[in-house]
Amino acid sequence: MKKETFKISNKIIWISSLFLGLLVSVPKIAERHFNVYETIVNSAVTFIFALFVWYYNVYTLPVYSSRDIASGFSFKRLLKGLLLGIAVMFLLACIQQVLLSHLDFGPVMLMIEVRGILVSFTFYMVIHLLYQSYHNQRVSIELERARMDNLSAQFELLKQQINPHFLFNSLNTLKYMVETQDKHSVDFILKLSDFYRFTLENRKLDLISLAEELKILNAYVFLLKARFEDGIDLSINIDEKLHQTYIPPFTLQLLVENCIKHNVVSLDRPLHIRLYAEKEYIIIENTLQPKKTPEASTGIGLDNINQRYVHLLEKNIIIENSNTLFTIKLPIIYESDNNRR
Repeated sequence: MKKETFKISNKIIWISSLFLGLLVSVPKIAERHFNVYETIVNSAVTFIFALFVWYYNVYTLPVYSSRDIASGFSFKRLLKGLLLGIAVMFLLACIQQVLLSHLDFGPVMLMIEVRGILVSFTFYMVIHLLYQSYHNQRVSIELERARMDNLSAQFELLKQQINPHFLFNSLNTLKYMVETQDKHSVDFILKLSDFYRFTLENRKLDLISLAEELKILNAYVFLLKARFEDGIDLSINIDEKLHQTYIPPFTLQLLVENCIKHNVVSLDRPLHIRLYAEKEYIIIENTLQPKKTPEASTGIGLDNINQRYVHLLEKNIIIENSNTLFTIKLPIIYESDNNRR
C-alpha cells in the first residue's frame, strides 16, 4: 500500500476542541465563587492545547506505514507525542500564570500537565484507531479492485485463448493436411490437443513456470507453422536457469498472436520474432511490417497483460516501438516474488 495522507475535517477538530474547552470549565462554573475571567482563560488553554494535539497527530500520520498499522500502537510515537505535549502544556501553564498571577503556580501547573497527558493520550488513541480503520478500508478496496482487474484479465485471456478465428483456421489447416495426406497431420492433431489441454489446465492459475509457458508457446507455434510454414521465424534464446522462474499463463502465446495480428506474414516477407532474456526481463520483439489494412485493435490484450504484472508483481511491462522493431519487456518473476504473494 502506498502511503496516503489521512485527513480529518477542520470543522470536527475545532468543534471538538471547543467542546473540550467548555467541558473543563464546568467545575469552575459550579463553584460558589464563579470567576468568569479565570474560567475563560482555563478553557482557552485547554482549547488551544486540544487544537495542537489534533493537528500534530493528524499531520504526522502520513509517516505511518502499513507495517506500523499492522503491528498496533506505536509506543515510540506515543511517547514522543506525550513529551511534546507536556512541553507545550508547560508553556501554556506559564502563560496562564501570567494572566492569572493570583493562583498558586505549583498545583495549577500539575493539574494542567495531568490534563495535557490525558488529552494527548486519548487523542492519540482515537486518531490512531480512526486511521487504522481508514487504512483497512483502503486495503479492502484495493484488494477488491485487484480481484476485479484480475477477473477481467482472466476473462479477456480466456476469450483470446478460444479465439474462434484461430480454431477455424486450425481446423481448415487440418482439413487440408488430411486431404493432401500430409505426414504431419497426426502431429498437428496432437499439438492442437496439447494446446487446448494447456488452456484447460492453466487458465485458472495466476502463475506457471516459464518452462510450462514455453511448452504452450511451442505447441502454438507448431500450429502456426502448419499454416504459415516459413512465413514465421521464431527464435528462442533463454538460459535454462530461467526456466524455473514464473510468468502469467499464455502471456507469450498472446504476444506472438499479437505479432501475427498486426504484421504481414508470408513466405516472401517472413515475420521474424525473437524471444530472449536480458537483465531482469524476458523480451519478445518482432520486425515491423504492418499490414496495409490493419485489423481493429482495442489494446485490451496488452493492457490486460500489464494489469496482471501490476497485480502480481507491482511492476509494469515495458513497450518500445521503433521504426523497425516492436519490443515488449516482461519483468522476470522469481520464486521469492511468488512466495510474497
